[in-house]
Amino acid sequence: MARVIAIANQKGGVGKTTTTISLGAALREIGARVLLVDMDSQGALSIALGIHRVKKTVYDVLRDVELGMEDIIIPTGTKCDLAPSNIHLAGAEVELINEPGREFILKGKLASVNKMYDYILLDCPPSLGVLTLNAFTAAGEVLIPVQSHYLAFRGMQLLLTTISKVRGRLNPSLEVLGILPTFYDKRTRHSKEVAEQLREHYGDTVINISIPATIKFADTTTAGESILTFSSSSPAAAAYRKLAREVHNGKANKRVQTPR
Repeated sequence: MARVIAIANQKGGVGKTTTTISLGAALREIGARVLLVDMDSQGALSIALGIHRVKKTVYDVLRDVELGMEDIIIPTGTKCDLAPSNIHLAGAEVELINEPGREFILKGKLASVNKMYDYILLDCPPSLGVLTLNAFTAAGEVLIPVQSHYLAFRGMQLLLTTISKVRGRLNPSLEVLGILPTFYDKRTRHSKEVAEQLREHYGDTVINISIPATIKFADTTTAGESILTFSSSSPAAAAYRKLAREVHNGKANKRVQTPR
């Protein structure tokens, strides 16, 4: 069965989509079978992988009882498969409100592809609405990218509280894989102070890997590639490769003491 990892933070611009693509590509490099699922109505994950027009999306899967996740999966240049999305997914937030068992719909849809992959990475929207709750209910782990900026602390406790509530009410097996510092600039005191405060507040829950800030991430979107192929020898690519090894070898799980 696949390890299902939700990559989430209700704050936008923290590197969720970049982390989904880069971690997925790094896991693929070490031989894992990887499915990326675009759970954001902005379709950032799909666009970043060069997918602009598709007939069926995650929205159709969530709304059509007869349609399976396997029916919309397409290959990408990263060698990871993709379940794409677009603006239509925004309608699901409203349309699913009155659906019985609405938080479990994604979990049910992923059941048919669980054995096809080693990892399923869910790129969550910047909110804690129905789509994110579906991701948390379907996942076994949550990876939380956090920008190395003081504003990154805003909302962290709400996110962790939401995860705790999901664990108590919907998904008892849900764990926090870790908090991942992103956009880290080792040249600035600011980034170092934020990293120190993150570890002071959240201890070993903070992964001992920081993703460095680089303009190359923006360039990868234009190229439709991951940082691993666009700038293979960059510190950012090295950081994601290290993260993938730790996730794959189970070291990240052993280090993290999940807040409860």
